Amino acid sequence: MEDYLRYILVGILILIIIYRLTPARGVRHITTADLKNELNDQDKMFIDVRTKGEYNKRNIQGFKNIPLYELPQRTKELTSNKEIVLICQSGTRSNKAAKLLRKKGFNKVANVKGGMSNWS
Repeated sequence: MEDYLRYILVGILILIIIYRLTPARGVRHITTADLKNELNDQDKMFIDVRTKGEYNKRNIQGFKNIPLYELPQRTKELTSNKEIVLICQSGTRSNKAAKLLRKKGFNKVANVKGGMSNWS
């Protein structure tokens, strides 16, 4: 019986990990090369969801810093008629932010795959 429960717990853990790493539905996933071509687009808002410390060390001009943990309380700062382009260090937090924004009714959301780690 204990082995059975252990298998169930491992299975649940695997499902949670897969869910967290699965790209957000309804979100456009772009590369850093795509981002370079879109940085001057006035119909987009650029949001960096890394911590303030990470952002202050290195950031992309034009990106506003709204740390992921503050995003739920700060969605009023976002414009729903513009596409919101999200970036973090590796793409994981920005993917989570994209899921959160989609749940809050934002329809135009993009996530930068690989994040700042792929930015040169």
